[in-house]
Amino acid sequence: MEIIENLNWAIIAPFFIIQLILLLVAIIDLVKIEKTNGPKWLWAIIILVVNIIGPILYFVIGRRNN
Repeated sequence: MEIIENLNWAIIAPFFIIQLILLLVAIIDLVKIEKTNGPKWLWAIIILVVNIIGPILYFVIGRRNN
């Protein structure tokens, strides 16, 4: 518990907020989009499990451009 108490939350909190926003936007986009590069269920798992890299991978690789 001492480690958590000594953290500088002013520096760490923006990263948590950015990660949460990126995760929510990626999941909402995944639900709205018709087709992706690969199965949607796999992209949902990647977005949720791979933390900040998962949503970025989805936006770079997973979205299919018409």
